[in-house]
Amino acid sequence: MKHHPEIDRYAGLSSPIHNWDPRAKLIAILVLIVAIVLIPDLKIALIGLAIALALVFISRIPFSFMLKHLIGVTMFIFPLFVIISLTPSGGIERASLIAVKALAAVILIFPMIGTMKFETTIKALERLKIPSKLVQMIMFTYRYIFVFAGEVERMFTSIASRGFRKRTSLYTLSTIGKLIAMLFVRSYDRSERVFNAMVSRGYEGNLKTLVDFEMHTSDVLKATILIAIAVALDVVCLTGV
Repeated sequence: MKHHPEIDRYAGLSSPIHNWDPRAKLIAILVLIVAIVLIPDLKIALIGLAIALALVFISRIPFSFMLKHLIGVTMFIFPLFVIISLTPSGGIERASLIAVKALAAVILIFPMIGTMKFETTIKALERLKIPSKLVQMIMFTYRYIFVFAGEVERMFTSIASRGFRKRTSLYTLSTIGKLIAMLFVRSYDRSERVFNAMVSRGYEGNLKTLVDFEMHTSDVLKATILIAIAVALDVVCLTGV
């Protein structure tokens, strides 16, 4: 079975980003992401990309880990870059601007989420008054997406052992359709079992974790500095300094 990557694989490291209060970290880096996305100038966008890479360096998350997971994003960005650069209203500079901003935004996810345990991220979102239902949807999606991926692998392994081979034929489409239908049935059954198990353990619709937070002056200072940098990037573009 394939190994499924964990977003919090390096959450146990020690760095100024890891030691940052999760609530302040989420707010500050999200503001930076929005600021970079709104940048209309390629040179300033490159500065934003450099800041994103600097935060990854400070977080001590290996660049090899980041680059490995950027492959999928690059496969999406590159065709977009080519298409935009060939359109009359686009051009290479505009395509480069979009590509750089997209890369910077994705790279910032690593120091934002990869420096704390997933349950800590979930609790921080709840403390920031994000709707509980949305937070729980994120939690269950992350928890069970790998379970269902494993289920799909086992189903394909099972039919492959019985001689099934993927071909461009109606039989192949019919077989895959039946597998998808079976996956939905199994998913529904599993969701009922999980829900009943949670209710039997005291679930009342709210998240309960042992994670607790304490905001320090250093956390506020880090957030203030990063938000100031984010605002400065857009102000420079607006004023043309």
